[in-house]
Amino acid sequence: MSTTDVATVKAPRRADTSGMGRRLRALGRAELTLLMRNKAMLFVALATPVLLTVLMRQTISGMSLKGTGLSTGTVLIPGSIGYVLVFAVYANLTGIYVTRREELVLKRLRTGEASDGEILTGSALPSLVLALGQCVLLLGGGAAVLDLAPPERPELVAAGLLLGLVLMVLLAAVSAAFTRTTEASQITTFPFMAISFVGSGVVVPLDVMPDTLADVCSLLPVSPTMELVRNGWVGTLSGVDTAQALAVLVVWIVLGTLGVRRWFRWEPRR
Repeated sequence: MSTTDVATVKAPRRADTSGMGRRLRALGRAELTLLMRNKAMLFVALATPVLLTVLMRQTISGMSLKGTGLSTGTVLIPGSIGYVLVFAVYANLTGIYVTRREELVLKRLRTGEASDGEILTGSALPSLVLALGQCVLLLGGGAAVLDLAPPERPELVAAGLLLGLVLMVLLAAVSAAFTRTTEASQITTFPFMAISFVGSGVVVPLDVMPDTLADVCSLLPVSPTMELVRNGWVGTLSGVDTAQALAVLVVWIVLGTLGVRRWFRWEPRR
């Protein structure tokens, strides 16, 4: 394996906060232009989470939520956040990273002033902004439609959402490292998507699972975000449960960062 196939570290530069902001804005604008031109990718990112939320309402209405402190609304609306994280950020961004790598865009960007972190962050900015806007609309609009009370612990909802967005960017970069083509990203992202939907509380809350299964599933990457958003909304998380969910999220973020440094590829796979 060639040394250029795997991520390498650039020589350290002096801190340049103003320059960093300028470079991130430039990268973000360029990526937004490309994203707006890709109608299929834009549709998947924007429409799929909304459609799945609507389609899952009937299924969730039939769940037995007695004794959990949850309602159809507090299962459905936080679950929509999971759809946004997985579709609009993780799956969408995996395809973007692969496409830019195969088109040699990432390689050319590394010859300029931007650091590796700035390149990856700038490329992710449009997806993050769109996803954050979707989440705000789904949380606010869904709560109004379903007549939900405001979140009991809004700081936990915000923390779960923001940390979840960071984690999805990192996991997308790791997945891109093992994806040869843009088309293949639909296959390589599927296992993580399926596990997240089934086991992370996106569709079925951990509260209604058997205790042993719930304990195992709580360690999955998307699970702590779902726990913080859903149970932060209804105010049922204890201090210990909150600390555990935050700790699991932070551990996954650290692992994701290490994975990107170790495996991310800046040149086309051969």
